[in-house]
Amino acid sequence: MSKIDKVVLAYSGGLDTSIILKWIKTNYDCDVVTMTADLGQGEEMEGIEDKALNTGAVKAYVEDLREEFVRDYVFPAFRAGALYEGRYLLGTAIARPLISKRMVEIAEMEGCQAVAHGATGKGNDQVRFELATMALNPKLTTIAPWRDWDLKSRTDLLDFAKENQIPVPVSRKKPWSIDANLLHTSFEGGELEDPWNAPGPDCYRNVVPLEMAPDEPEEITIDFEAGDPVAINNVKHSPAALLAKLNELGGKHGIGRVDMVENRFVGMKSRGVYETPGGTIMHIAHRDLEGVAMDREVMHLRDSLIPKYAEMIYYGYWFSPEREALQAMIDKTQEKVTGTVRLKLYKGNCVPLGRKSPFSMYNPELATFEEDYVYDQSDAAGFIKLVGLRLKGRMQQSKWGGKESDDTCE
Repeated sequence: MSKIDKVVLAYSGGLDTSIILKWIKTNYDCDVVTMTADLGQGEEMEGIEDKALNTGAVKAYVEDLREEFVRDYVFPAFRAGALYEGRYLLGTAIARPLISKRMVEIAEMEGCQAVAHGATGKGNDQVRFELATMALNPKLTTIAPWRDWDLKSRTDLLDFAKENQIPVPVSRKKPWSIDANLLHTSFEGGELEDPWNAPGPDCYRNVVPLEMAPDEPEEITIDFEAGDPVAINNVKHSPAALLAKLNELGGKHGIGRVDMVENRFVGMKSRGVYETPGGTIMHIAHRDLEGVAMDREVMHLRDSLIPKYAEMIYYGYWFSPEREALQAMIDKTQEKVTGTVRLKLYKGNCVPLGRKSPFSMYNPELATFEEDYVYDQSDAAGFIKLVGLRLKGRMQQSKWGGKESDDTCE
């Protein structure tokens, strides 16, 4: 490996990356440039540039990527209806390709030979960061300290921080790993490492416990254009502002918390708590609108691909040719998913109440249980007979060994 003179570090200011910054400078004898992506973490961003410089960075980039994050990463995934293992809305996974993309761009601008991340050797993020880097600039070396150093636990890191006078927002009393952005907040570690333990009261950030949610429901409307939400209660918002507003509404009503044990790409199971208030509302509303605006076979085909698409994001293949090809097909299915959904928010529930679309395929004259003049119900008998022919044939094959019975169909 050639000499590394300068590295770009994906820097959050948390426990891991604060220590990694110091560790890389010491062990590689090189300059470290930090890149912090503002994806909507909120107060975590305060003073982060000064902190990076004070810890030894030669330059600290703080990039406001909120609009790009929601518009170019969250919205495409939600157009696809992406859910990993039927529950996880991919809040951490969908952020990693954008962070990687910006890190590679800065590495190229700054003449760096390497990029670095704080993902552990047990997690999914190491794969996501490194696959994205390979796809965007395979000439860059990746430094992953968790796979190389002799610090083996959160306790070791806290001791290192104390010895090197590095302030970190983690203590032995609150030892969780937290990831936050506009789409979600995740909690791992601490009491959550025992899947039988209920999450403690401090494992809440954006979603109130159900017991604290309002006793009165709230109704809202969301407008969609070509599969993307564009307005709440008839007020248009930018992508990031819209998701932030939905987070506020969903969090207030206790919507969007998932506590699950999932299958990591690296082969182990892990337990996490995810708060995705706005994303949950958006997902439910989008899915409901598709019911009136999508063709049946198109919807069923797209639905059959959701697990694969979600895996691509979870496993780190956002910049893969197969994800891009699948995205093109999915976006084609969304061209007419335009309209409005009315929802009720109440104590952890998001309930669609009504939906309308200028491209609606719902025909009340066909669907009515009252008398109609456009559908001849007697036609159904022939339809059933035709679609059931193969079932009759299968029974004939198994029951009579291929020989005709007295009551065989004509």
